[in-house]
Amino acid sequence: MALGTFAVGTDAFVLAAFLPSMAAGLRVSQAAAGQAITVFAIAYALLAPVVATLTARLERRTLLVGALGVLALANLGSALSPSLSVLLVTRVLAAVGAAAYTPNAGAVGAALVRPEQRARALAVVIGGLTVATALGVPLGGVASHWLGWRSALALVAALCLLAGVGVAAIMPRLPGNPRVPLRDRLAALRRPGVLAVLPLTVLGMAACYTVYAYAVPTLHAVGVPTADGTLMLFLYGLGAVLGNLLAGVVTDRWGAVRLLTGAYVAMGGSLALLGGIAAHGGGAELAVGLLVLLWGGSSWSQTPPQQHRLIAAAPSEAPLLVSLNSSAIYLGISAGTGLGGLALAHGPAAAYGLGAVLAVVAMAFLTVTGRGRKG
Repeated sequence: MALGTFAVGTDAFVLAAFLPSMAAGLRVSQAAAGQAITVFAIAYALLAPVVATLTARLERRTLLVGALGVLALANLGSALSPSLSVLLVTRVLAAVGAAAYTPNAGAVGAALVRPEQRARALAVVIGGLTVATALGVPLGGVASHWLGWRSALALVAALCLLAGVGVAAIMPRLPGNPRVPLRDRLAALRRPGVLAVLPLTVLGMAACYTVYAYAVPTLHAVGVPTADGTLMLFLYGLGAVLGNLLAGVVTDRWGAVRLLTGAYVAMGGSLALLGGIAAHGGGAELAVGLLVLLWGGSSWSQTPPQQHRLIAAAPSEAPLLVSLNSSAIYLGISAGTGLGGLALAHGPAAAYGLGAVLAVVAMAFLTVTGRGRKG
């Protein structure tokens, strides 16, 4: 499962690594090119429940391999796009493949272990996404630097095909699930436990993606030379991997609410400090690197406890709730990317500041809705 989510994560996040060169190649602004990330995220958020409904009865391995095949075709189309409009269409197609893969991978991973190990299993599956931020995105930036952004996207297409072969060879065949009408799926949004979780997912992901989607220009503003941008993306990804893995263990032992509280404090603090450094024209690269590491760790420690809270609220509806959480993740990414593009017009410090404010709002929402809850 993690092998496939690594491919999906690389596809979803790699554009941030070469956004300036892609914008130049398509003759558009960086803020306009960043909408390719926004369109992908919006399409994913809207299509995930629909795709889950239409594919519910499909055998799981067939579904996951097919989804990775769609991702491969979409990335090849992105690599060949002659204009931003064509690129946006291919990103919507990529969102279809991602919407079919990620929620089902998480649900299958959780179903294969005992309840007391569920959070750790989810962390392993989501670990593919975090490893993608640690390795896939920086390597995509390196490939773009030496081969061009189109070749980098072609390599992502090849990675999706390779992951599909791996899933087909290793994953056991598993039956599909009963088809749940879309109306019933959306009815889960009215559950009190779900209402306490999904908006927080949106807020938390919006906070970290306000800046991450524009990582190259915002890191340059805090004194990171262009040549060291890949190293900083690697540090963010390393923090994401460590944060995700620790989140599974901490959630199982001490509860999701405590873990999330610490994550939002760390996220808001790191983004605020980076914003201050940007406002003063840059700072020591070591200090920036440590803050980027903390930012990555706090960002990707959110998902395992959030999924754990949803599944604990309604264990019998785990696939549905994981799918809705995935929609919320990408809705947050789209909101953060869109708001970040607007804030970037006022300078990188404004983008960092907006991310910090959103992290504080997320913590306040958790304080109100999570009061008295340990899980």
